[in-house]
This record gives sequence, C-alpha cells and structure tokens, in this order.
Amino acid sequence: MNGISLVMATIGRFEEVRRFIQCLHVQANRGLELIVVDQNRDDRLVPVLAKVPEMGIALRHIRQAEPNLCLARNTGLANASMDVVGFPDDDCWYEPETLDLVMERLSMRDAPSGVVIRWAEQDLREQPAYTLDFAKWRAFREVNASSITLFYRTDLFRSIGGFDPALGLHSWFGGAEETDLMFRVLARGATVVYLPDALVHHTYGIPPHQSVAAAFRYSRRRGRGTGGIYAKHKLSALVIGRGLSAPVVRSLLNINQPRVAASYLGTSLGRLEGYLRWRMRESA
Repeated sequence: MNGISLVMATIGRFEEVRRFIQCLHVQANRGLELIVVDQNRDDRLVPVLAKVPEMGIALRHIRQAEPNLCLARNTGLANASMDVVGFPDDDCWYEPETLDLVMERLSMRDAPSGVVIRWAEQDLREQPAYTLDFAKWRAFREVNASSITLFYRTDLFRSIGGFDPALGLHSWFGGAEETDLMFRVLARGATVVYLPDALVHHTYGIPPHQSVAAAFRYSRRRGRGTGGIYAKHKLSALVIGRGLSAPVVRSLLNINQPRVAASYLGTSLGRLEGYLRWRMRESA
C-alpha cells in the first residue's frame, strides 16, 4: 500500500486546522496526502496550508461553495491517490504513532478492509482488538465508529459510493453519515477491525454557555440522522423502540441538569422525526 489520503472537510475554523497539521508533522508514517475541501468564503486557511508541502506531505486544496459535509468528503475521495482513506474532522488530532499503526494493521496477512481506531475522549473502555460483527452493528451494540475513527481501503470506499449526501452536517437529517457508511460496508461482507491502540482525539460536549433551548435544538437536529438510519436500513422494532425511549429515560435521570435533560429529549424527538421523514421519502 502506498499510503493514506486524509480528507478533511472544513468551514469556519483556523486554529483547530493548524493543530491538526501540526500533529501530522510528527507522524511516523510518511506516506501521507492531505486533501482539504475548503468551504470557507475567504482565504483564512491559505497561510497554514502553505506549510504542509514543507513537511513532505502532499496537499490538495479544493474549494467548495456549497456547505455540505458528505458532498465535501465525496469530493475529497474522488481526488484521493493513496490506497487508504481517512476522514478527520477539522478539530481532531492524532497521536504520533496513530497512522503508522493503521497502515501496519491493514498490511497484515489477514488484510482487513478497514479499521476503527479509538476515540480517546469517548471510548474509555479497556478492550482488545477484535473484528466488528454486522448483527451487533444492526442492534447498535458495537463500538462507536465516528467518521474520525474510520480508515478504509480507498477502492472499497469508492465501490459503495462514498457518503450519502442526504445525511450529515448541513443536511436536514444532520448526522449519522458514518453509521450509514458502516452499515453498507459490513453488508458487503467486508472485514473491519477495531484497533484500540491507535488514538484520535476530539473534545466535545454541550458548551457551558449553551442555553437549554439551544441544547435541545442541536440534539434534535443530530438525532434525525439516526432516525433516518432506522428506516433506511429497516432495523427491528426492538432496536427502534430502544433508541427512542432510552434518551427519554436518560432525560428523567438528569432532570436536575436542564441542558443535559433537554439534549436527551431533543435526541429522542429528532430520531422519531428522522425515522418518519425517511419513511416518507421512500413512499413518495
């Protein structure tokens, strides 16, 4: 394998992009290509991106006028020249050995089609590497597989058509594009392994200044994507019922934290809306 193409869709950020580029500078793996799909209306990224070729990393800077995360990633995928592709967010960063570990695992004799690395701030469990199970994935009983944790062989990714633009940031459904992607990859019979020793960092959470109403709106919008997944992949009534009711229970358990409680309620409502909206799309 000749290396990794990293496709970063970005809008509105600068310091975070600079931090990501700095993390690439210390990567052990040198077979890197950074493809930045820039959705900004200004040239804020030009100075920091100018440093990338100086680090010995190939750079492709692509402009995209329409903000849409999945379309941006698919544009980057179409321009990828390496055998492996990953999709870092513009506010995440890797440990120095992360990409080397990814390439090492994909080069082993069993030749998996992809790996899921560990999101350090979210997945705190101590568990060994293992192969993902499709049945568990359909039951939402598998490891978290956010897009920042996913690395696939580029030819596989292209063969399934990339990300679904109906999902993800800047779409009505607002999220779950990486979940949908994993459904389609595993349905192909592809082997995807969890690699806990390779770490990606990404801080997240409800900002302390965010209002109760804003927390509700954000979670509602993001929840629509998961609801769409329920319908698109025809999941069982048990999985759907659990996915709708669990956030309500969590909301009640956090009633003394209004923003947290509102966030859980927004998730439940969003999932219901997303499920119904996708069903309407299919019947239209």
